Amino acid sequence: MKSINDKAPVKCRKTVLINSAPEKVWTILTSIDRWPSWQTDIAKATQNGPLQPATTFDWQSGGAKIHSTLQTIDRFNHIGWTGKSVGILAIHNWKLTIENGQTKVEVEESMEGLLASLFKKTFNRSLEMGMQKWLDLLKAESEN
Repeated sequence: MKSINDKAPVKCRKTVLINSAPEKVWTILTSIDRWPSWQTDIAKATQNGPLQPATTFDWQSGGAKIHSTLQTIDRFNHIGWTGKSVGILAIHNWKLTIENGQTKVEVEESMEGLLASLFKKTFNRSLEMGMQKWLDLLKAESEN
C-alpha cells in the first residue's frame, strides 16, 4: 500500500465503526461508478476499467475534477488511490477490519503541491470536514 505523505502540508486520518459486514461496506466503497448515488459531494464518478491496481477513474467532487489511479486493492481489507487535480497530488487509503462484530473503517489522506502549501489551513479544515462527511454517508448507506 502506498502510504500517505506524513510531511505533506495537508493530511487527515479518521475512523468510524459501521454496523454492517465488511463485504457490504467494501462493495459500496469500491463501486466507484455508484458513488454519486450516496456520496452527496460527488457529482460524477467513472471507473475506467476493472477494480485493480493501475486502473484509473475520473470524478468530480466539490466542483473539482479529479483523475485518480488505483494503487492498492486487497479485497474486503484495503483500497487506496492517488489523485491529481489542479496541481495537487493526493494519496488516499481506506482500511476495513472487524472490531467487536462491527466494521472498523479507517481512512487517511495527504495532499501536496503549491495550492496545498499556500492554503494549508483552509485545505486541512475542508479535508477534515469532507472526510467526516464521507464516513457518515458511508455508514448510513452501509447500515441501510
